[in-house]
Amino acid sequence: MKRTSTRLADGREILYYDTGDGAAARAVPDTRPLDAPADGTGTGTGPEVRRDPLLGDPVVIAAHRQGRTYHPPADACPLCPSTEGRASEIPAPDYEVAVFENRFPSLAGDTGRCEVICFTPDHRTSFAELDEERAALVLAAWSDRTAELSAREGVRQVYCFENRGTEIGVTLAHPHGQIYAFPFVTPRTTRMLATVAAHRERTGGNLFEEVLAAERSEGTRVVLETEHWTAFVPYAARWPYEVHLYPLHRVPDLPALGDAARGEFPRVYLELLRRFDRLFDRPEPTPYISAWHQAPTGEGRADFALHLELFTIRRTADKLKYLAGTESGMEAYMNDVRPEDAAARLREVASA
Repeated sequence: MKRTSTRLADGREILYYDTGDGAAARAVPDTRPLDAPADGTGTGTGPEVRRDPLLGDPVVIAAHRQGRTYHPPADACPLCPSTEGRASEIPAPDYEVAVFENRFPSLAGDTGRCEVICFTPDHRTSFAELDEERAALVLAAWSDRTAELSAREGVRQVYCFENRGTEIGVTLAHPHGQIYAFPFVTPRTTRMLATVAAHRERTGGNLFEEVLAAERSEGTRVVLETEHWTAFVPYAARWPYEVHLYPLHRVPDLPALGDAARGEFPRVYLELLRRFDRLFDRPEPTPYISAWHQAPTGEGRADFALHLELFTIRRTADKLKYLAGTESGMEAYMNDVRPEDAAARLREVASA
């Protein structure tokens, strides 16, 4: 992997990741007349983190994002490479994988950092259609960004994720994901760590390892198994089709993945994404959220297990799962699909 770092016109960092010799052509200047980005320095325009007094959860207030780019036409996509007469967020005329600071960040300055990761310059494709070499490069970029952002002062957790589909709320159709460097440990991870710590104190064992071992042993919810990875629908899945992907050797985060698991990941992950696209008899690709759960940078690393959670809000070909009164109001999830049936369906649509 080769990494090229340069700056956009407003000072934001952009990085190009390449497998070949293209890196030499990436340092193209950004000539757009851009205003300085919101940086959270107390001017009232940047994001701020507030604390819910009843729950204790952090909430990010980012009112400046109301003006962000919203469903532009394909010929005005800000994530496609720049062309003569049309400058985009990516000045280079081509790239393999590109990462840059978000122009409309939810977190910035003292409140963290938000980055956009573009998986391909091809506007018309998807992650599932990438080849294994490109998927491996994306994994390398995720790992590189996790290591660098985790080392920054004030960063407590790094979160790599992809939202795909207008049903999810995506406003840019180009294949891309995001990387957030949080100044706090997220509420979901905080709850996981508390449960894992209580289990360690009670039994002396690691709860992540025991859950994975139990799913592999029981087998009915296992979707895919390889030498270094296991994908399964969790026993108490919240979403109609939800898959958790674990490396068999427990590590805290992406940079800690061993070479063998890293080498096998592209084939495994692409197969899962392609199965999701075959779940429903629809011409449109399946909407999903793909979320890497990584250990915080401080407490809790020793017992945490890196894993990916992939889920869709589509429950049938013509029905979506909305978070309505019980879920949004009380965080009490009601799932319309039995996890065992979801796993069986995901095995049924495996590649030949």
